[in-house]
Amino acid sequence: MTGRGSNVPLVGTLFDHVREHRDGMVIDLAFAIIWVAVVTALFDLLQGPTWAYHLSLATGVAGYFGFFMSLEAALNAEN
Repeated sequence: MTGRGSNVPLVGTLFDHVREHRDGMVIDLAFAIIWVAVVTALFDLLQGPTWAYHLSLATGVAGYFGFFMSLEAALNAEN
């Protein structure tokens, strides 16, 4: 990087990307926050082992893709 001006195209591209995908990014963030909150509350209540807590958090990735793929399939089936 030679100076401040070299970051301008990157920043503009980043802002364009966020502007284009704003709704999807908000939904992704909401899913992540809700998933972590539910898993954390459940493990606080049940006092489960740490490895199971981490595994449950990681399954959120599969849960995310499974949920949105099935939602997309259902919406496509409606049309």
